Amino acid sequence: MSWQQLNDIWISRPSNPKALLQFIGGSGLGATPQLSYRRLLEALTKQGWLVHCWPFVPNFDHQFLAVEAWRSFRKIQQEQEIKLPCLRVGHSMGCKLHLLAPDQGRGCKGQVHLSFNNFSAERSIPLFSELAPRFGIVSEFSPAPAETLEIISKILGPKQQLIIKFRDDQLDQSQILYNCLEKLDNSSVKQLELAGDHLTPASAGLRQQFFGGITDGARQRELNRLAVSITEWWNSQASLRN
Repeated sequence: MSWQQLNDIWISRPSNPKALLQFIGGSGLGATPQLSYRRLLEALTKQGWLVHCWPFVPNFDHQFLAVEAWRSFRKIQQEQEIKLPCLRVGHSMGCKLHLLAPDQGRGCKGQVHLSFNNFSAERSIPLFSELAPRFGIVSEFSPAPAETLEIISKILGPKQQLIIKFRDDQLDQSQILYNCLEKLDNSSVKQLELAGDHLTPASAGLRQQFFGGITDGARQRELNRLAVSITEWWNSQASLRN
């Protein structure tokens, strides 16, 4: 399956796309989503999704990153005159960036959050609390975790939200996100638990890429199941999107 890059967006295109999927990965892994998340994104493409993914280098200003991602996705939609209904999917930090989008989600019909977490800089970066004062660097993400939750609790849309947790994920904070989203007016929030861990969505399939026939069959089945779960949920929400 071939990938195309337009501006700073990587694109995986099915022959007959039924909907647009905008993807942002986690910190570090999100720098090369077309590689780090290749197997998941290609499984979604096979489900009929036109996949757009935005690469980024993490920094402390998460609001800035959220705005940059939103602008990049919107620019491609306008240039390509894409009129398909849109789903936003994030993994880990990518969930937060989608939720901080300046349009508050009104530019899409639904959001899927994989392994959401909202840790402080001290929790996310080893030795940060010791090194930050020495070098006089910013001591917390912007917005901070509590402020992020406050922003999420006031978003206007979309109303259809799917939160996916992986059974062995030790970094997951999905319940915190659920508690925020379920309070939104007229919201439809579903939780789903699947087998796997925090890095399950980011299984790039390196053995498959470099050794051809030698594949990680169990991991690929997990990713196929994840792609199907997202698609089935999207299809089940059709009446609510109208």
